[in-house]
Amino acid sequence: MRALARVNLAAIERNVAALTGRLSDGAHLCAVVKADGYGHGAVPVARAARDGGAHWLAVATATEAAELRAAPIAGPLLVMGALSRDELEVAVDADADLVAWSEPFVRTVAETACGRIVALHVKLDTGMGRLGTRDRDQAMRVAELIESTDGVAVHGAMTHFATADCDRDFLRRQLEAFVPFAEEMRAAFPSIVVHAANSAATLVEPESHFDLVRCGIAIYGCDPMNEDPDAHGLEPALELSSYLAAVKRAQPGESAGYGRTFVADRETTIGTLPIGYADGIRRALGNKGDVLVGGRRYPIAGTVSMDNITIDLGLSPSVKIGERGTIIGRDGEQRQTAEELARAIGTINYEITCGISKRVPREYHRDGVPAE
Repeated sequence: MRALARVNLAAIERNVAALTGRLSDGAHLCAVVKADGYGHGAVPVARAARDGGAHWLAVATATEAAELRAAPIAGPLLVMGALSRDELEVAVDADADLVAWSEPFVRTVAETACGRIVALHVKLDTGMGRLGTRDRDQAMRVAELIESTDGVAVHGAMTHFATADCDRDFLRRQLEAFVPFAEEMRAAFPSIVVHAANSAATLVEPESHFDLVRCGIAIYGCDPMNEDPDAHGLEPALELSSYLAAVKRAQPGESAGYGRTFVADRETTIGTLPIGYADGIRRALGNKGDVLVGGRRYPIAGTVSMDNITIDLGLSPSVKIGERGTIIGRDGEQRQTAEELARAIGTINYEITCGISKRVPREYHRDGVPAE
């Protein structure tokens, strides 16, 4: 197979269980499976997360919610993103909880409810600067409108942290802004669910756990700090591989790839793997990342093209056409993580896994046993 992403659902189950074990008393875990499960596959991941102990699931869009319900996957489901009127109808049909921060949106939801009760989570913007209202009084007015309007109900109070992975001081400032709002909301609506923590906050700030944490990147075994999953007891669930489709000698002065960004300065061997930026290998990894072959690391040589990458194999006689090349994962004693690739090009592990395109088949297993 020219390219393959293998996803270990047992690793996702273990990551969810491990994260749940770190939560403050009474807190539950919401598994974030937006963006096709961060490139891992939303439906299989959602099932594995539920098996691992996740009480909630969360997505960003209405169509993502509809996909889960069609699977079918039951249980509490939160759509966290902004919704147009057309998208709203899809989300309501999926029996999803929604996020609200303005009175006009509440009225639109009520008009769309059509005899149902739509659960809403009121969002206070404590520092992310995107969705939500910065005005605590406005947030309370939204909650009061929900309470007094047929077809909608107050189900949650939430915020989102901007710097839990990199700036604990600002995280504390956001918490200090959120706690009074959460307390006021809980006093007015005792049965609500209060939630704020993303993966990073879940790991570094127990006071952010409240009733629910929303873990995304960590359930996939990636480090939200973009360093090393092992530091947090996380197990990467995804392996990305291709194979050596061609192996040829290169003499000094001969090049590989578009633009001749790699020119051999010695006699060497160039291997070509049929995987490229259309599959999710970032073009910026040209002359930067590695590929693991036969338990050894070999550098990407030259520009990443749409369908191929080339690697510098040196003069190793043991590497042959057809051998597996691992871009993310283990080969023998060697391992390359999404975090390593991300740091090589100045991005984050989220972008590496989310960028693996649908052209790459996903194969699911549980510790090597094919998943049903």
